[in-house]
Amino acid sequence: MARFELKLPKMGESVAEATITNWLKQVGDKIEADEAVLEIATDKVDSEVPSEVSGILVEQLFGKDDLVQVGQTIAIIETDSAAVTETVQEVAAPAEVAIIEKTVEVAKEAVAVPADFSDSEKFLSPLVKNIAKEEGVSVAELAAISGTGKEGRVTKNDILEYVKNRTSQPVVAAPVQKTVAAPVAQKAAPVSVSGGDEIIEMDRMRKLIAGYMVASVQTSAHVQSFIEVDVTNIVKWREKNKVTFEKREGEKLTYTPIFMEAVAKALKDFPGMNISVDGDYIIKKKNINLGMAASLPNGNLIVPVIKNADQLNLVGMAKAVNDLGGRAKAGKLKPDDTQGGTYTVTNVGTFGSVFGTPIINQPQVGILALGAIRKMPAVIETPEGDFIGIRQKMFLSHSYDHRVVDGALGGSFVKRVAEYLEAFDVNRDV
Repeated sequence: MARFELKLPKMGESVAEATITNWLKQVGDKIEADEAVLEIATDKVDSEVPSEVSGILVEQLFGKDDLVQVGQTIAIIETDSAAVTETVQEVAAPAEVAIIEKTVEVAKEAVAVPADFSDSEKFLSPLVKNIAKEEGVSVAELAAISGTGKEGRVTKNDILEYVKNRTSQPVVAAPVQKTVAAPVAQKAAPVSVSGGDEIIEMDRMRKLIAGYMVASVQTSAHVQSFIEVDVTNIVKWREKNKVTFEKREGEKLTYTPIFMEAVAKALKDFPGMNISVDGDYIIKKKNINLGMAASLPNGNLIVPVIKNADQLNLVGMAKAVNDLGGRAKAGKLKPDDTQGGTYTVTNVGTFGSVFGTPIINQPQVGILALGAIRKMPAVIETPEGDFIGIRQKMFLSHSYDHRVVDGALGGSFVKRVAEYLEAFDVNRDV
């Protein structure tokens, strides 16, 4: 009989804990190797935890919405199928079964109100809750049990020992009160006045995003700079080379990697934008890690990060953009994919916006919004004189933290990005 401890895996250097959002497998379920057992969420991304072995799930050590540290055991899997069948059927030892049966008989003779363990201030594992319900143990009784588990948690042995001692004492009717406890005040759900409105609670990710946005506005003194850019050469070059690029590299050539390349170059020129703020301290970042805001199918937003973006050529940048963007849409991002960003770029032009005023991704100090590319009449200067022509233009909108970035730096940085884009070589090799 082999019992395998399923632990919360390491999900990146900066990720130390995760919240259990859903158990995909329940006690008694058969599990195949590499099959997902539960879903977890960090502060940035949702993920699944697969099993490393085949077997049967015999114990869940944490419940939904519990916070778990990396390396903690979250479930027990029995890898010997034959032995597991017996283990699952015989959850308790014979002596414990006798105790349970006796307690159930006593409970049937009393009038009891079903306990709501969700109101308990103690952490209770699903197994402990089930035993407590079967044995008629109230929330008040559970609160009085001294747990021997980590941080005083009540274990299976604790609850069974309590039941054994309780049933060994004479049964007294006094603890069963005729009066029903006053109902606990609950937060009322919003009600539509007209009756025709639909009221939907925000999902976990939307609540996190809402919190981040409000906190960022309250933390940073946001100020914006806007600049118009002529990207005609970029549009022509991409149209000429996108088919060849895709055939050779197996990757689509979008505008995003070209813009990311220019931003990475500008950050090297202006390292004062590649910083973060920690209280009264400024942290100059060694690496240039570009976050790229991506919209998810459910309407939420996530920001995967291109690590060491300044060290990538255009092909490497395109592969990184497509990989992170594709995995974001498929919900396959790993927690570490969203960590360590030093500057963020968001493409509001994807949805037709000409420009925008994005909110800074804390603790960074700047974020660049890329507007839609449009054909515009423009004055073209030549040695022979000026004339009006049709050009491909877009706006860059730069939001920066005025606590540590003044207008000279914030404006100079976005201007440098524009200069790199306008100087794009139309004869550049793919």
